[in-house]
Amino acid sequence: MFWPAAMALGVGGFAIGTGEFVIMGLLPEVARDLGVSIPEAGHVISAYALGVVVGAPVLAVATAGWSRRTLLIALMALFALGNVASAMAPGYLSLNLLRLMTGLPHGTYFGVSALVAAALAPPDRRASAVGMVMLGLTSATLVGVPLAAWLGQHWGWRSAFLLVGAIAVLAAALVYRWVPDMKAAPGASPWRELGALARAQVWLTLGIGAIGFGGMFAVFSYVKPILTEVAGLSVGAVPLVLALFGAGMVAGNVLGARLADRSLMRTIGGVLAWSALVLGTLVFTAHHPATAALSVFLLGTIVAVGPALQIRLMDVAGDAQTLAAALNHSAFNIANALGAWLGGVAIAGGLGWTSTGWVGALLSLAGMGVFAASLWHARKHGESVEHHR
Repeated sequence: MFWPAAMALGVGGFAIGTGEFVIMGLLPEVARDLGVSIPEAGHVISAYALGVVVGAPVLAVATAGWSRRTLLIALMALFALGNVASAMAPGYLSLNLLRLMTGLPHGTYFGVSALVAAALAPPDRRASAVGMVMLGLTSATLVGVPLAAWLGQHWGWRSAFLLVGAIAVLAAALVYRWVPDMKAAPGASPWRELGALARAQVWLTLGIGAIGFGGMFAVFSYVKPILTEVAGLSVGAVPLVLALFGAGMVAGNVLGARLADRSLMRTIGGVLAWSALVLGTLVFTAHHPATAALSVFLLGTIVAVGPALQIRLMDVAGDAQTLAAALNHSAFNIANALGAWLGGVAIAGGLGWTSTGWVGALLSLAGMGVFAASLWHARKHGESVEHHR
């Protein structure tokens, strides 16, 4: 029962990943159609991210007593509806509001999917089970986003959102067919879920993701000008290098999940150190096309920290796991915003495109500082620092 259920949950992740990232490659088409500038069109990305940050805690708390399968189907139905409605948006304001709505189920879907997958898996394969769900998200960057972008460029950007909506409907059907109808934990309630926010380790683990994972976004947000202006690649070669980023994400997700099953905290600390190394060396490798492409692949592998942080949050949240698991994706979206902003500050300050590598490395090191604080707090209070077998 585990593998069909994990695949069904992964298809939902694939739909969400495709819907989140495809818009980035279609901003010129959206801007032209709606009569706004490209930077203004970029606000629809921010609107979606805001929906993720807000929706994850609100929906996780509000639906605390729902059965897992019913909640997952409802979340995927809301995501499908949001994408179909986005495809029919009459103007700029309505598109922003609809993208905000579409982002609402994102974090809660991944959080609940992680809980379900981990519950169905053997105790020593929990991180691998979560990795299967996350594999849908990471493989979207390799397959779903290029496919939807191609569709959007040939049939209009609205068709890309219709495709995402169709994948979401398929995911809801697969969840209904293959995911067992698991009840909410006994005594589950909004107030009990909010209890997660009283736990220091929940905040520290969220901090590791929100800060340490921001390094990847500091560079990736500006990857196109880095490749064209610094490495000297043609614009036509950029999609091929971005495919390497997607391949790196898939590889990092699979490897990170397996390592986390062996040693959770060593994986988190090790990936943060790896992140600092990859981002720091990009400053030097970005000047040659081949080494720049390799660095973009390695940049994708930093997502290896995702499954480990998800399991860690579930372990430290006690009986408030739904909210904690959902908040992991709020943290990642904060990392996205923080990394992109600080990278932009460095570029605007005249430090050059490659300065984003230094910014990213510093964010990774700051994440290691939060990780060290988490270990110190756990030892001080006699808490377990490895997940339970």
